[in-house]
Amino acid sequence: MFTGIVTDIGEVVRIDKNGDTRIAIKTAFDTSTIEFGASIACSGCCLTVVDKGEDWFSVDVSAETLSCTVLGEWNVGTRINLERALKVGEELGGHIVTGHVDCVGDVISIEQEGDSKKFTFSLPSEFRTYIAEKGSVTVDGASLTVNDVIDHETTTQFCINIIPHTQEKTTFGRNAAGDRVNIEIDILARYVARMRDQ
Repeated sequence: MFTGIVTDIGEVVRIDKNGDTRIAIKTAFDTSTIEFGASIACSGCCLTVVDKGEDWFSVDVSAETLSCTVLGEWNVGTRINLERALKVGEELGGHIVTGHVDCVGDVISIEQEGDSKKFTFSLPSEFRTYIAEKGSVTVDGASLTVNDVIDHETTTQFCINIIPHTQEKTTFGRNAAGDRVNIEIDILARYVARMRDQ
């Protein structure tokens, strides 16, 4: 379980494809406090630590995960948002995030609005019922608030303003139109939609 509050920007330093794919990620986390088997959200995808060094940890990624997230597009040098698992009693600063990616979306545009940047994202229309104005959504592991929603026939677009602090502390400061991103819908929206459909 996570909060969507990114606490480090990691960097992919090695990718080994041998059965599953093993990815080594450089981090500023104190790896002496990371247990083998611990969960870390890597750009929104909950992955299990299988090896570690002084300033890096490794995770194994299945073919299924590669096929339904943007992890299959990572290369050495790719920068990713990192968050360690929530501990009982810690502050819940974002919203409840599971680390289970629902779909891959696209960055449609980025516009400057004062000091902030207005991002417009697109996701498949089958997820439209889960995206709401002033609701929460997780994009590449970051808990964000939706400002606007525009439904189209096959896609839904939503807009989010990224403040300078978030640009600095996450990978959003480096994003460009055309980038693909991991999206996790709000778990509360999922349950509300399920109850409504009964």
